[in-house]
Amino acid sequence: MEKIMVHGKVYEIIEGNEGMINLVELEDKMTDYFDNYDYVFGDYSYEKVRLKGFNDSYSKGVNSINDIQYLEEYKKEYCSYGAKTFLIKKVK
Repeated sequence: MEKIMVHGKVYEIIEGNEGMINLVELEDKMTDYFDNYDYVFGDYSYEKVRLKGFNDSYSKGVNSINDIQYLEEYKKEYCSYGAKTFLIKKVK
């Protein structure tokens, strides 16, 4: 698996690839808000990245809107058709 570093934290790239992720823009958007999530999903809409945090189903902070098992449903409802997307997972 490819890995990237964002704000000193290591993430595995689960979907997408390092070449499609704009690391400068990602570091700008990734605030400490995302520290509580196991995954960060990103989609590019109008050449800007939008981020959403998700947790594993068994994680302490999981609820119905951030459970990783609903990622495909989230993509269908909230992402533009054909948008470039990526998913990264925090390495613990």
